Amino acid sequence: MENSTILVFLFITIATISATSFCIASTDKICKESERQALLRFKEDLKDPMNSLSNWVGNGDCCSWTAVACDNSTGHVHEIHVSSLNFNSYYEYHVVLKYGLGGNINPSLLELKHLKHLDLSRNNFKGIPIPSFIGSIQSLIYLNLSFSGFGGIIPHQLGNLSSLCYLNFENYYGNDLKVENLQWISSLSSLQYLEMTGIILSKVHDWFQVINMLPSLEELHLSHCQLQHHFSPLSVINSTSLLVTLDLSYNYDLGPLMPMWLFSLTNLESLNLRYDDFKGPIPSGLTNLTHLKILDMSGNPFNSTFPPWMCGFKHLEYLDLSSTDLKGNIPSAIGNLSSLNTLRLSNSHLEGKLPNSLGSLCKLRELILYNNTLSGAVSEIFRRFRRCNIVALKKLDLSYNQLSGQLTDSLGKLSSLQKFYVSNNRLNGSLLENIGQLVNLEWLDISHNSLEGVVSKVHFINLTRLKEFCAHKNSLTMKTSPYWLPPFQLENLNLNDWHLGQQLPHWIQQQENLLELQISNTGISGNIPSWFCNFSCHLYYLNLSHNKFHGVFPCTNQSWSTIDLSFNQFNGLLPLVSSKIQMVDFSNNLFSGSVFHFFCNKNNFLRSGYVDLGNNLLFGKIPKCWMKWKHLEILNLQNNNLSGVIPSSMGYLTNLFWLQLRNNNLHGEFPLSLRKCRNLGVLDLSENKFIGKIPKSIWISLRWLVAINLRSNKFHGEIPLELCSLVGLQILDLSHNNCSGTIPRCFYNLSAMTTLHNSDYPSLTILSFGDIYGLMAEVTVVTKGREVEYSSVLKFVKSMDLSSNNLSGEIPVELTSLQLQTLNLSNNHLVGKVPSKIGNMRWLESLDLSKNQLSGTIPLSISSLTFLSYLNLSYNNFTGSIPTSTQLQSFNESSFIGNQLCGPPLQQNCSVSDPAIPHGDKQGDDEDSLQEENYLYLSLGLGFAFGFWGVLASLLFNVPWNMAFCAFLDRIVLRLYGARL
Repeated sequence: MENSTILVFLFITIATISATSFCIASTDKICKESERQALLRFKEDLKDPMNSLSNWVGNGDCCSWTAVACDNSTGHVHEIHVSSLNFNSYYEYHVVLKYGLGGNINPSLLELKHLKHLDLSRNNFKGIPIPSFIGSIQSLIYLNLSFSGFGGIIPHQLGNLSSLCYLNFENYYGNDLKVENLQWISSLSSLQYLEMTGIILSKVHDWFQVINMLPSLEELHLSHCQLQHHFSPLSVINSTSLLVTLDLSYNYDLGPLMPMWLFSLTNLESLNLRYDDFKGPIPSGLTNLTHLKILDMSGNPFNSTFPPWMCGFKHLEYLDLSSTDLKGNIPSAIGNLSSLNTLRLSNSHLEGKLPNSLGSLCKLRELILYNNTLSGAVSEIFRRFRRCNIVALKKLDLSYNQLSGQLTDSLGKLSSLQKFYVSNNRLNGSLLENIGQLVNLEWLDISHNSLEGVVSKVHFINLTRLKEFCAHKNSLTMKTSPYWLPPFQLENLNLNDWHLGQQLPHWIQQQENLLELQISNTGISGNIPSWFCNFSCHLYYLNLSHNKFHGVFPCTNQSWSTIDLSFNQFNGLLPLVSSKIQMVDFSNNLFSGSVFHFFCNKNNFLRSGYVDLGNNLLFGKIPKCWMKWKHLEILNLQNNNLSGVIPSSMGYLTNLFWLQLRNNNLHGEFPLSLRKCRNLGVLDLSENKFIGKIPKSIWISLRWLVAINLRSNKFHGEIPLELCSLVGLQILDLSHNNCSGTIPRCFYNLSAMTTLHNSDYPSLTILSFGDIYGLMAEVTVVTKGREVEYSSVLKFVKSMDLSSNNLSGEIPVELTSLQLQTLNLSNNHLVGKVPSKIGNMRWLESLDLSKNQLSGTIPLSISSLTFLSYLNLSYNNFTGSIPTSTQLQSFNESSFIGNQLCGPPLQQNCSVSDPAIPHGDKQGDDEDSLQEENYLYLSLGLGFAFGFWGVLASLLFNVPWNMAFCAFLDRIVLRLYGARL
């Protein structure tokens, strides 16, 4: 598929150049012999992998050669255009890198004394410097070196081209060209167009002064030039400047304030300040630019309201304020922009209803308002457009807002509409048949709404140009005849969550241009039909998940980029996939057999990043051929019957972020080869048969770990203190092993667990691989006594489970600094009291301390755990009453049994004489209460000592008192003695 595409691309390229040559070289004049020889020498130094200059040979007329044009009257060569085909995509650019012209530039061009146009753009000269001798071709008025692959410093000799009107160095992709001094540009007195996009100008501070010396300059493009905002007072462009177009976009250090000199360019018609990091409010000085037709300030964090004065630009045709954090309402004065044909206000915080005056913009062709919080009925918007009978509107994007209501007949009046996006709103009702009146419609996205009802062929009867139809996440039903032939040829079809019937719709087979097919959760069952494999060979994305397909999946080695067959009933061996595959999801099926042929066939998996084979019936050993999968980021083999050890070759997976091997029959010691997987974020080896000690040193290498699950294995020994170095760790599960020793006090170093929001830790930004298709891995966390799978919200989950081990000692008070949702220390040998500061763990939802030897009273601070929905303190040695709170009394008695507790929710009431309640105990066993009790005993002892010795001393040293006291004692003794007699 790829080879045929390249051949077609090359054919088009050669044909385009040849056609261009035919057009520019049609002349009856014969070129000069000296110039023909100069061109041949020029060709000799070039590398021409496409052989595009194949007719530059022999003694023929060079004026008829490809990419050469001669003067009609003199026959002198005056134009050379050896540019490759224009590219508009990443793929085409890489084709140019491979097949564009290269080599060297021969100085023979100096012999072309009448050369006016020299175009070497879109080639690949692999970083060689721009030849300085080009500055000696005095006749040049046009020089285009854009995307040509030149590198180094732009030669100052180009300043000798005094007749030059057009100069282009555009270089988006390499940033290899640099400028150290711009003085040479000041000599280009005839220059009208200067393009330096992508050239490094960060160290050039005098370019404004140089531009002032270019009296003829009309267009200046300095995008992606790394400009900085440190202008001297002299760095001001003259107000008499003829500058009409100025592009300073993507210079991220140009902000934060917009420079004042901009407001003096009163002749400007086009101003591009996109992504320059300017901050608000938007300066009113822009009102001086009364001739503006194009204004793009998107991507700047202005964080202000839409300024009403901006609605005074009478000539403005294009306005883009997307991604500028605009807030508030769109002003009604926007209707004054009567010349506007493009309005982009997307990705901000605009709210409220669209103003009625929007319907006055009768020249509007594009209205882009996606990702705001706009509200109101969508039908009102269509009615407003009818005010001036607007038929020019071609693109309308209202997606990701809060629009409501139904799509009404008014939509059908927008007869010129080509692209209509209204996804992720609150639309309801049915999809009206009048949408079929939009005869020019090419892209339609109504996904993520609440539409329902039946869709038939009537809806599509006139949509002959439709290329993309995305309508997933609705409750629509497709009803067409088995022999229906759609009038369109789609490239993208997404009908996820529709009701398509029990069989794969036959009309899909007719879509010969289809690249993306998504029909997940549509109720289809049965085997894959025989025609499907031939049909799907040109797809690059296929999603058949969450259906009831069964049998063997018949299509193998297709050139898909992504395939999702998950949650079906496919059986047999795993299907082979192409080496071009990037994402594979075969999970939750009945696939069986070994995984060896899948991972170890002869293909090189240069692109594969996501493989999910979990929840199948696979068995055998994990293969050793992981050196082929160096780009793998997510691997899920959980819930199978895989056995053996983890091979050391998994250390080749240096880009691996997510490893799921849960619930297999794997054994052996912890695989130390994983230390080479330095990007590992999630590691799940739970429910296997691993033995030995949990290693220590490996965790220093795996510093980006977010989740570790070693649950239900046979690990023993102490918990490594090196785990405390994992500052990004959010989930730790070591439960159901034989770990011994104490709980590490250094757990307070787990920084990601100590705060609610963890923006300081980049490892916590867990993004799903290919999230545009909804593919993501999951982590299983045991919380509240049950297993919960987390995926998209995993970055908000914090849990620690050390239960069912042989841990001893006290619960470290340092644990209370962790902001966990789940803490489980049950079924160990922990002693002592529960830390009094446990109330600091205010986000706890599940706490299990059961089946230990904990003692003392339940801390009062536990009453402040208002999010607690699961609590188990049973089978310990707790005494006293259960603290009173709405939360604690709502739990079942089973949460407290096996202790000496009283009070609700237990049936045993508490009383002062209850032996379970020590006298003077205020039901608090924290350190402050204990200290107060110690002070009480100390004061009683001191009081007794002082009282006793005070009386005794007076008797010893006072003789009358001494004699009286002795006589008193004698009388008491005599009476007692007499009573006994």
